[in-house]
Amino acid sequence: MIRRIYLSLFFLLFSSLSFSADVELNPEHPQKYTVVRGDTLWDISGTFLKYPWHWPAIWQVNSQIENPHLIYPGDLLTLVYRDGKPVLELTRGPTAYKMSPEVRDITLEKAIPTIPLDAIKAFLTRPQVLDEDTLKLAPYIVAGADERLILGAGDRVYARGFENENDKNFSVFTQGEVYKDSESQEVLGYEAIYKGSAWLTEMGDPATAELRETKLEVLVGDRMLPAVEEDYEMNFIPHSPEQGIDGHIISVFNGVSQVGQYQIVVLDRGDRNGLEVGHVLNIHQVGKTVVDTVLSGREDETYFNTHNKGVDRNQMVKLPDEYAGVAMVFKSFEKVSYAIVMKAVRAIHLKDKVSAAN
Repeated sequence: MIRRIYLSLFFLLFSSLSFSADVELNPEHPQKYTVVRGDTLWDISGTFLKYPWHWPAIWQVNSQIENPHLIYPGDLLTLVYRDGKPVLELTRGPTAYKMSPEVRDITLEKAIPTIPLDAIKAFLTRPQVLDEDTLKLAPYIVAGADERLILGAGDRVYARGFENENDKNFSVFTQGEVYKDSESQEVLGYEAIYKGSAWLTEMGDPATAELRETKLEVLVGDRMLPAVEEDYEMNFIPHSPEQGIDGHIISVFNGVSQVGQYQIVVLDRGDRNGLEVGHVLNIHQVGKTVVDTVLSGREDETYFNTHNKGVDRNQMVKLPDEYAGVAMVFKSFEKVSYAIVMKAVRAIHLKDKVSAAN
């Protein structure tokens, strides 16, 4: 069951939070803003603040408004000052939202999300990163019925490696990219590419299963894991890591070489490094290493003048890293995590650095 509590915990947990640094407003902030369909909390926060994840510091909960922690299209947000500090007040829009049990899911569905959920929803369900042992021990397809080599929904398959007779519903996947630490080259995990679902119809060695639905072609050698009930959070709470983070982008989904806003990246840091869902990270484009033409003696050299033969002509210098954008972690594993790029001011690439945002 999907937990559709988009924002309630966001404000509830941080309503009394104080920041050590003063909140910086967006120089072009409006005094008032009316929420429209398609808005996200992150975008609205950026309208008022220089750093959107500092939103809780200026949010004023109005106890007289039903569900003040939720924001809906039509609501009016007004920036005022109290004791010299900026505060955002909420005026509920014309649409009435009631929280009776019968309409609870609809009500929460109408509340604006923290970030664009369509961009990440596919990555929230099913295991996406597996360790080596899980991969090796997973049951695997050895053949398709009627000697089929390419299999799809409705086809029967034969598979080996099942141990628990009670498991009937399985996800079918294939191994994708091997995730490695950018510096140590430690293997951090294996990408699991979801292909479809299968129902075990007859136990044995091999066992028989029926492919129920397929997203990609199923092949001999593909692995199977017991399907789990979809249960994931959508109430992301953007916040800065409390400890230093020094990681890198090690993979980009959809095979692109340059990353832009709302694209999904894989980081070589995870739970063991203190990363958690909601952590906001700065991205820095790694500076290139170039030839120092002065120290290498190339500055005054021509085709006919090579008098600097005794000088090291390969003197190199690394250019400074450049700020490139902001990403937010939305799913973490033991050694890696998934993040969505929320802001990109220049091209972002593989091996670019990530660090804790202020």
